[in-house]
Amino acid sequence: MKKIRNFCIIAHIDHGKSTLADRLLERTGAISERDMQEQILDSMDLERERGITIKSHAIRMDYKRQNGEIYIFNLIDTPGHVDFAYEVSRALKACEGALLIVDAAQGIEAQTISNLYQAIEQNLEIIPVLNKIDLPGADPDGVSQQIVDLIGCRPEDILCVSGKTGEGVDTLLEAIVERIPGPEQNYDKPLKALIFDSVFNTYRGSVAYVRVMEGVLKKGEGILFMATQKEYDAEEVGYLKIKQFPTGELKAGEVGYVIGSVKTLQDAKVGDTITHQKKKAEKAIEGYKEVKPMVFSGIFPTQTEDFEDLRTALEKLQLNDASLTYQPETSKALGFGFRAGFLGMLHMEIIQERLDREFNIDIITTVPNVRYEVDTQDGNRIKVDNPSDMPDAGKIEAVWEPYIKASIITPADYIGPIMSLCQERRGVYVNQHFMQNNRVEITYELPMAEVVFDFYDKLKSGTRGYASLDYEFIEYRKGSLVRLDILLNGEQVDALSSITHRDKAYYQGRKICAKLKELIPRQQFEVAVQAAIGTRVIARDTIRALRKDVTAKCYGGDITRKRKLIEKQKEGKKRMKQVGTVEIPQEAFLVVLAMDNEA
Repeated sequence: MKKIRNFCIIAHIDHGKSTLADRLLERTGAISERDMQEQILDSMDLERERGITIKSHAIRMDYKRQNGEIYIFNLIDTPGHVDFAYEVSRALKACEGALLIVDAAQGIEAQTISNLYQAIEQNLEIIPVLNKIDLPGADPDGVSQQIVDLIGCRPEDILCVSGKTGEGVDTLLEAIVERIPGPEQNYDKPLKALIFDSVFNTYRGSVAYVRVMEGVLKKGEGILFMATQKEYDAEEVGYLKIKQFPTGELKAGEVGYVIGSVKTLQDAKVGDTITHQKKKAEKAIEGYKEVKPMVFSGIFPTQTEDFEDLRTALEKLQLNDASLTYQPETSKALGFGFRAGFLGMLHMEIIQERLDREFNIDIITTVPNVRYEVDTQDGNRIKVDNPSDMPDAGKIEAVWEPYIKASIITPADYIGPIMSLCQERRGVYVNQHFMQNNRVEITYELPMAEVVFDFYDKLKSGTRGYASLDYEFIEYRKGSLVRLDILLNGEQVDALSSITHRDKAYYQGRKICAKLKELIPRQQFEVAVQAAIGTRVIARDTIRALRKDVTAKCYGGDITRKRKLIEKQKEGKKRMKQVGTVEIPQEAFLVVLAMDNEA
């Protein structure tokens, strides 16, 4: 047991976590040369293409030291993106140590600091590692100084490696043995095993990846999931190598998997504690929480007959990703679809891409928005994640919107553009902290609604890609928010409704009206395109009617004949306007929904 080392890799996106993990697998012989491919732990095509880790991956390796001693390494490769922060926190809980990877060319970025603080909170032994030292633009001395300032270690404690060439990997393996402590040996206590990830297998149900904290988990024993109070039998337990490796038991300190014919992923939630049915643990491992979606969007099939296929696709995706939530909804304009909740914008992008690739379904997604809390005149507080559910303005007492604390790390030259972007988005300045190498950390409190749309893109383009962003939810605050409705011929188009700040409503309404005027084909009658807050119209455009020349057959004769025909046409158009409906082409929806939402 003293020869087990449980550790994870934490870093910002694209600092080389998965590539370094590949080298560790090669050096320990966990994978043969024949099976080797780049980013072996990133099993999804999407992860490889984008070069990001979306799911945590755990693997067991056997490391043989030069003196012949064999050590067991349990490595967990964690996602680097802010959307998956909860998954990272559970993976850290399953370890005794962490490799803090920093790119020698890019230096410390926002997510590096966020993940580091999480690791320090869990009292993990941190090994700082400088990666990509073989790059021409690498600055090992400057970045080493940043790490020293950040965690207070000595410069000689920092290991220099290259995930690409394998330089320095042997020294890193030795450091893992020397510096990371072995797990505690609590065999006699009741079983406590932390679920740090779970995946769904079509034939065997949910497979929970666990770290046994106390006690022993044996094959065939009755187990209990403490958060959901569901009972199952442990049909198979084992280690996580490149493939699952069954064994008879998992002891305290070991990492592995357990299969118990769990039919739904919702029963085996990340962060839950497994214990025995009979000899129960008194309390669960701390830190479990329900994963709450932050961004909501409607998903509708472009072809109505694809609705059932979309439902099946979302069910299958939810089996592999418990943080995706959805419920059916209908829209007058878009028909039947689903209201889906995501952890953030990257999570939403990935789900959309997977629906397209894995299930080949064409979808329209409505403008992403966040969940608001509304106090009504009759004293109730309701949660609103769909603009069309927002009560009428007369019934609202107050609207509360979620705020986040955003931490932005950037070269000092870009402080101006970042501050003006945050001010535009109703940000509240907190502080700024100057770091080594002409870099600065700026902290703002921002409404979540202002961040979900295109804040990250604007941040990257305003700083030439140098800035990095990390954020955490803080609280709900009272805001001057209104529902902006779009009306065609007096009929509300629910799919184009949005919740926006009162100061930005006019600008946004004008922009959408102007865009719809361009995109909607002319009808036989005049069409009014209006933006309204409640009953008050704040912007209007008119689509002129197609006009047939009814006087063409009159050549010569009295002018009154022509006037009579024109009046008759006018009456017909008036009647047509009362009964006519305006069909909005699909492209119009796509363009308006993809429109820049900022004011």
